[in-house]
Amino acid sequence: MRLNLSHLSVALLAALAPPTFAESASTNSQGIPVQPTDLPVDGSEQALQLEETRILGTAAQELKQAPGVSIITAEDIKKRPPTNDLSEIIRREPGVNLTGNSASGNRGNNRQIDLRGMGPENTLILIDGKPSSSRNAVRYGWNGDRDTRGETNWVPAEEVERVEILRGPAAARYGSGAMGGVVNIITKRPTDELHGSMTVYALQPEDSAEGAGKRANFNLSGPLTDDLIFRVYGSANKTDADDADINSSYQADPGSLVAGREGVRNKDVNGLLSWKLDPENTVDLEASYSRQGNIYTGDTMNNVGSDFVNSQLGKESNVLHRSSFGITHHGDYEWGSSQSSLTYDFTRNNRLREGLAGGPEGAPNGSGRFESRLRNTRAASEVNLLLSWGAEQVLTLGGEYLYESMSDPGALSSQSFDGNGGAAGALGVDRSTDKITARSFAVFVEDNIEATPDTIVTPGLRYDHHETFGDNFSPSLNASHKLTDDLTLKGGIARAYKAPNLYQSNPNYLLYSRGQGCSIAQTNNGGCYLVGNENLVPEISVNKELGLAYDKGTWRTSATYFRNDYKNKIVGGIDPLYRLNSGARVLQWENSGKAVVEGVEGNLFITLTPELDWNTNLTYMIESENRDTGEPLSVIPKYTLNTTLDWQASEKLSFQANATWFGKQEAPSLNTRTGAVYDDLAQKDVAPYAIAGLSSGYAFNEHLSLRVGVNNLFDKRQYREGGASSAGAQTYNEPGRAYFASVTTSF
Repeated sequence: MRLNLSHLSVALLAALAPPTFAESASTNSQGIPVQPTDLPVDGSEQALQLEETRILGTAAQELKQAPGVSIITAEDIKKRPPTNDLSEIIRREPGVNLTGNSASGNRGNNRQIDLRGMGPENTLILIDGKPSSSRNAVRYGWNGDRDTRGETNWVPAEEVERVEILRGPAAARYGSGAMGGVVNIITKRPTDELHGSMTVYALQPEDSAEGAGKRANFNLSGPLTDDLIFRVYGSANKTDADDADINSSYQADPGSLVAGREGVRNKDVNGLLSWKLDPENTVDLEASYSRQGNIYTGDTMNNVGSDFVNSQLGKESNVLHRSSFGITHHGDYEWGSSQSSLTYDFTRNNRLREGLAGGPEGAPNGSGRFESRLRNTRAASEVNLLLSWGAEQVLTLGGEYLYESMSDPGALSSQSFDGNGGAAGALGVDRSTDKITARSFAVFVEDNIEATPDTIVTPGLRYDHHETFGDNFSPSLNASHKLTDDLTLKGGIARAYKAPNLYQSNPNYLLYSRGQGCSIAQTNNGGCYLVGNENLVPEISVNKELGLAYDKGTWRTSATYFRNDYKNKIVGGIDPLYRLNSGARVLQWENSGKAVVEGVEGNLFITLTPELDWNTNLTYMIESENRDTGEPLSVIPKYTLNTTLDWQASEKLSFQANATWFGKQEAPSLNTRTGAVYDDLAQKDVAPYAIAGLSSGYAFNEHLSLRVGVNNLFDKRQYREGGASSAGAQTYNEPGRAYFASVTTSF
């Protein structure tokens, strides 16, 4: 049943429903519509009426129905427990890959979320709608490398209510860093009744050379008074490092050190108080602390070992401490809704000092430890207004303010010019300070308009101002039209952007190469320096997608075409500004030319029987390359096919089988830093391969459940051979067969 709701009726229904109600129309990773968890479920007339009535949501809620959006629910995570990092679950969604930081292959085992081939740096990670940017406290290397695991391991898997993955135009509303898309990790809310749970998980690889994993976490939630509820959770997990010699039989250069996967030790604790001031206003107070320490395997960016590097194997070479504090107000009124928040994130990156020049760049050098500190203070507010100006619509007005402050004594004051004259002063380089700050603000407007009973149009405009890089406008237009009762056409276009990071824009950030890392187009005399550039402009991408969705109830399918036209990518320059007296060239970070990312995503969900579901998604990359060089933005498979069978054998017993096929991954052919063509022997592609898994769950009763399974059932292995200069695309480890078990008890 479809109703053309009046302004008053929309307001009344919106007042009855929580702010997340309209999001319930999203589908989970099995393609099943996600139902709200806090609506009446007792079969009452009110519940039936709400299920049959279509309610116009906010622009943000409508965009989560876009073709390039998928939802992973808590039940999905329970059926396939990730190996101590949510990225292992997220990677099975359309358009998602795990890649290293750049096409150089350096830090290849730092696998992070890469949406539609745009690279991890263009994937914005949110936790409960708020950006998580601790990786920005990790030094940014010459080739775009960071020694970081990313942002997907700050929340224990069992504490996640759902994960929203927004690709394409739907992500542009979130501002800088979302050109590839957004991953929003939503945690479980406090409950009105006292509940608690504890989960223990263990992963044991069949190959003893690979690192085992384990974790334990707890959750306690309930009321303190009639109007005050709380939630607290804590977690500890550990993933052991691979053996130091795991890749020794496969590495392209027998004289280099090619490390396997690092281990990690995590500790997390989070507390939240939710105070219902009155039926319309709620205030949340939240604080969290996380500690992530690595278990070092000898990775040194350029695969250059030393006696000191070898002495650190198995130790913690870096530790990230993340503290976050926030206050959020939720308002739910007859005229609409509002949300305002103030958050403070503090990340301390304590690590061994690293080289900043030549082959030892990024390698621990035995000169002690240092700590970089990143502080982000963010204020954000938005209001959603229910209007009837010619058509039913929900208008959203919002704004954000961000203050960033970073000090990094290991990178911003350790390196210096060779002391030959005043060229450094001409660039404004000041080696006496290790701190940089940045202020920015944004305002945005969006309108979700029911143009006709079958057509929803969602225009938007975001304006950002950065104190260094000036103004940026991000317009967007998304639309959905119901062609028939079963067939819907959806599409969108948006201009997204990414501001230069705090290293690229800082004239005091200085790197050096003795010659082999410099452009071959100029005579090498004294090597070359790379310095920050405060005259950069933001990277820009115009993202487009068009999709069809066909839903027959027991089966549904969709197909989406996407294209991102990317320009102004920031890279290390190759043309010198001038030479020092020693002959060394001085280069800057600069904006390069254009790139294009183009592909198709598809999904098919079939209810084979009332107890058996089959879900499959496919991503096929038509094109992903730099228009100037022909090189890929990131090394990803030509296609990725994920398929899952879910069988609820009985009320207590369930099974799941899953498989992923990865297409060919082509090796880069050109070193974009130096302009040199890689040797033919180094251009090694990764051949297509598949991994499969099985798991089974059993609920003994409502308070005790067990899940066991096996990952990579057929033990398909991938070994890291080196960086792109010697190993092409074979720059990462794909772990082999491993067995897992997870036990949860609750009350």
